[in-house]
Amino acid sequence: MKRTMFLLTIAAVSLLCLTAAWVWAGNVKITPLGTHEGESCRRDRAFLFEDPDGTTILFDVGRSVMGPSDPRLGKVDVILLSSVHSDHIGDRIAPALNAGTCGKPDTSVSMMPNSNTVEIAVKKKSKIIVGGQMHTFLQKKVVAAGGSKKQVSIMRFGGKRKVGGVKIALIPAVHSNGLSPAFLNKNMADALKPDGLTAYVGPDNGYIITFSNGLVVYLSADTGLMSDMETVVNRYYGAELAIMAIGDVYSMGPEEASWAVNELIKPKAVIPTHANEVSTKGGNVRPGSKAEKFMKLVKGIPVYLPLSGKTMEFDADGKCVSGC
Repeated sequence: MKRTMFLLTIAAVSLLCLTAAWVWAGNVKITPLGTHEGESCRRDRAFLFEDPDGTTILFDVGRSVMGPSDPRLGKVDVILLSSVHSDHIGDRIAPALNAGTCGKPDTSVSMMPNSNTVEIAVKKKSKIIVGGQMHTFLQKKVVAAGGSKKQVSIMRFGGKRKVGGVKIALIPAVHSNGLSPAFLNKNMADALKPDGLTAYVGPDNGYIITFSNGLVVYLSADTGLMSDMETVVNRYYGAELAIMAIGDVYSMGPEEASWAVNELIKPKAVIPTHANEVSTKGGNVRPGSKAEKFMKLVKGIPVYLPLSGKTMEFDADGKCVSGC
């Protein structure tokens, strides 16, 4: 009898521990931050991630996050930046949500010379984690905006950093990373402009984010097809959710991006982004759009549209459990 009671007690405690672990694991919240509420528009790039432990990560603020006073932002622990191109670092922003049209957003508020990324980091006291030589450039800008250079951290391919319960790693992006002379001091800008040159700040990059519940997310950034998608993103990190640029010309188009998803990355779910056009109308995919083509070409897994302000929640296996 005593042995039976002992075994039952052990079983009950084990069940409670498993239940507690499951509850603690929680879900990752992902909120696209675009220019027009409930839509996926031409200038949309940004995503806000919230880990179950409360750690928040802002990716590629671009022109659609309305600076540090954007009401959609709470605390921002980390900002990730894939490149210093103006549409990612943020040379200008919208004066208000829904300003202009989805196809031609009003982004008339200048964030020069420091950038939207830097202004948000300084006001929110956020860390910035970047690769290449972007960190030394951003350190100068952060200090100029009233922050500390210690807010900006470098990371190289193959390494990782941990913030709260979240691990962040870099993945190469096959793209370019020229800095507009508009961000430089006058003498340097005047020297580059006549020859049409930009300042190079090292290679740009995508990211692998491993959240505390075990979910692994791949942020492709502006990239072309590359073998790292299979060997590193799939085989090493085992990404369950992929957020893929599909804009074409400057990165993969819907054909290339869908092939990468189907044949190389093999995630359990995917979110298309950076289409450089209007992807939705009334929250539904626009017929004839790149997003529609991508959705038709991806096989066997769900494709979720990034509707601005609409939070999606994902469990450890990449399954959307809310908001999709």
